[in-house]
Amino acid sequence: MTKNANTIHQEKMSLIEKAALRITKGVGTMTTFFLFCGLAFVSFPAAMETHDVITIVSWIAQTFLQLVLLPLLMVGQNLQGRAGEIRNENDYEIDLKTEAEIQDIQSKLDSILKKI
Repeated sequence: MTKNANTIHQEKMSLIEKAALRITKGVGTMTTFFLFCGLAFVSFPAAMETHDVITIVSWIAQTFLQLVLLPLLMVGQNLQGRAGEIRNENDYEIDLKTEAEIQDIQSKLDSILKKI
C-alpha cells in the first residue's frame, strides 16, 4: 500500500529536528513579524537623531531588513510549504485510487486467465 510522504517525513524526524521545526513555525508568523517591526522601530528615532548617513543606512540594513524581513520571508516559505503539502496529499489520494483500480483490473485479469 502506498504511504503518505508527509507522514513518513514526520515519523523520521529526530527530536532536534522537531524542535527546530517548532521554532521555525513560531518565528514564521505574522505576529512575530509585527513584534519585530515594533522592536526595530524602537531604535529608529535614535538612528535618525544622529543625522549620520552611515548610522541610518546601518539601521536600515542591520536592524530593519534583517529583523523584519526574517519572519516575513519565513511566513512566505511556510505558505509555499503548505501548498506543497496540499499537492502531496492530493497526489497521495490519487495514488491510492490508482492503486485500487490497478488491483481491481489485476484481479479481473487473473479471473479471465483462470477461465482460459
